[in-house]
Amino acid sequence: MTTTALTVFTVSSPTLRALASTEPSMEGTRLVRDVRRSKRLLLLRAVLDAAPGGRSGETADHWALLEEAERHDAGAVRDVLHYPATGVWAEETLRRLHAPCGPPPDLGHLGALAVAAALRAGIAFSHTLRPLHGRLVLPTLGLLRPDRPGPLTLTARSWDPDDPATVPLHVLPGGRTALDDLDPYRAAGPAQPAPVRPARRLTPKGHKRWDTQWSGALTLLQRYDTLRAEETVQLLRSVVPLAGGSRSSGATLPAAAGSVLARAQAPPALAATLVHEVQHGKLTALADVLTLHTADHTPRHWAPWRSDPRPLEGLLHGAYAHLALAGYWQRAALYGARGAWAQHARIRAQVAAVLPTLRAHERLTAVGRDFADAMGAAERAMDDLPPPGDQHAAARRAVDRERRAWCEAHPELAPFAEG
Repeated sequence: MTTTALTVFTVSSPTLRALASTEPSMEGTRLVRDVRRSKRLLLLRAVLDAAPGGRSGETADHWALLEEAERHDAGAVRDVLHYPATGVWAEETLRRLHAPCGPPPDLGHLGALAVAAALRAGIAFSHTLRPLHGRLVLPTLGLLRPDRPGPLTLTARSWDPDDPATVPLHVLPGGRTALDDLDPYRAAGPAQPAPVRPARRLTPKGHKRWDTQWSGALTLLQRYDTLRAEETVQLLRSVVPLAGGSRSSGATLPAAAGSVLARAQAPPALAATLVHEVQHGKLTALADVLTLHTADHTPRHWAPWRSDPRPLEGLLHGAYAHLALAGYWQRAALYGARGAWAQHARIRAQVAAVLPTLRAHERLTAVGRDFADAMGAAERAMDDLPPPGDQHAAARRAVDRERRAWCEAHPELAPFAEG
């Protein structure tokens, strides 16, 4: 299993422009997936190199089982290692390995990854793991509930979906995206900034509700924007339900590439959430191989979709995700979706209000400026299919009022809110 260095990626001008426009493209999707895979392998190699006794002992045994499984079914192993929650585990483990104090790294989870890979590859093996709190999660498969405490020896016959002690991971309709309410690393832990709280394990009724909402959301995406529907399915490996009471409708964790945290919501709202969050994942992947800006993380910019000041990175991400939403609602409006023109006009006006700040920012790199200019071109192209009446002008006036109110609330930051 070769995991040495992040692949050197070349991003062509057409691919950069396609990504900047937020419009799906084969080249853009391929780049995002390739970057994610290269970064994940590099991260796993870093964990192995930093682990005490990484070349011998239990960690080495886990890695050896992964390599044996890969020789038989590389695709199955790749799916386990590139599962979104694996990235959260790997980043947290690497952080703990390099921390002078704090909780010990969970290197035993590497064994769970190895066993899941071996089971999916269909090889003969025998591997001992230690369940935690009476359960053993096997990423991409589900969890086992042993009938006795202590270490558990697993073999090729240990996973039986019909066994009451086995809880398979729920797969959403269509069979390509998991609804993950099981993996312990499906969301960031308390040590991460701005943690999001995932829902506990759902009931069968909860799974059925999600099935209905997911199917409805995909149906709407396929009806209004076929390419975005396909992009969503290709780039999303899992959806993590947010706990009840979550203020956010959705979130994306950079460590969990290919996953979205989302609140249970009606299909039209879920479709919009998926469009929005997928863009964050695309931009994160692009920024892993291209430096778009050199700004610091000081929150100083006005973002119409939030009340708090944002750093340039946050403003760029927000504008990018909302640009995609404006395009989605425009297409939905053309198909007669109720309220879609108002959504389009409002969101487009928000994006248009901050694009001048983005495009003129002194900390953009040359490629970052090209990216922001292409975003601006995509926003202006929406003039070809304007909303009826004066909705667009009215939305711009409303955003200008919001800008003035924000400047009054943050007078020291008013220069950063100028269009």
